[in-house]
Amino acid sequence: MGTITLQPVDSCEVVVLVDNYIDLLLPPKEGVVRPPLATGETIPEDTILAEHGLSILLRLTYGGETHLVLMDAGYTDKALPHNLNFLGLSLSDVELVVISHGHMDHYGGLVWAVGQIGKKPVPVVLHPNAFVTPRFFKLPDGRDLLFPVMNRKAVENAGGEFKELADPSVHMDGHLLVTGAVERVTPFEKGMPNAYMKQGDEIVHDDILDDQGCAINIRDEGILVISGCAHAGIINTVKYAQKLTGVKKVLGVMGGFHLTGPVFEPIIGDTIEEMKKINPQRLVPMHCTGWTAIKAFEAAMPEAFALNGVGTTYQF
Repeated sequence: MGTITLQPVDSCEVVVLVDNYIDLLLPPKEGVVRPPLATGETIPEDTILAEHGLSILLRLTYGGETHLVLMDAGYTDKALPHNLNFLGLSLSDVELVVISHGHMDHYGGLVWAVGQIGKKPVPVVLHPNAFVTPRFFKLPDGRDLLFPVMNRKAVENAGGEFKELADPSVHMDGHLLVTGAVERVTPFEKGMPNAYMKQGDEIVHDDILDDQGCAINIRDEGILVISGCAHAGIINTVKYAQKLTGVKKVLGVMGGFHLTGPVFEPIIGDTIEEMKKINPQRLVPMHCTGWTAIKAFEAAMPEAFALNGVGTTYQF
């Protein structure tokens, strides 16, 4: 595939609406804005919620205007609306929704979110395999743990219009790249060994080919790469974004890196060594990265690292 021209944006803000972790006392740093503990003179009785899911609001500024994109919608329809209300934000002006892959912790609040967006129909970009069913984990005790299936009809009834795209695609006037199925080239990123799905009459390994990321070209600064879970591997995802855009400089890498648990912890070192070669200015592991990996990234790349908390805004 030839190089895709990804039009540069003048700036991008990434607002984390749902993630696994919340700490109201996290300090800010350059380009990292934390939600205030209080907006008045009294600490509020309510607070931001965390859940095992991911949802990100992108504010892309180009041509003198700011455009909104929602990437993923959390695990439930509880945290996303609650956090938006707490932060004083709205999805009404969102122009595009991107679903990173068809796992429930990334589309759980999608029906609600689509219903909040003003202009209908709402384009919802995902890979066709996001609708694969049944897909499941094989557990050591012999059980098959089934994944829920995205309710296509409910999303469409709320005003969503699915754009099922397996290949890379550009959106938002050419300013947002959705990678489609990520090319897998690293020797150590092998996906989830216990993930399976039904293909015809056969049970086969689920390579989670619907896993995809987003990339944004920050004018004169490099690309920002955002993953959902990076089931294809976070290094594969970044390298694929570089290959697709022809932009080698990486300004930031953020999202779920899926390095949690005993299956993935052995590749934390390899991942960090490759990430150090990529050398992003800002590195924000989220969601399914896992605490062991997050601590290791902080130790290895302290200047680039930022510990994420729900409600944080990253400015590029």
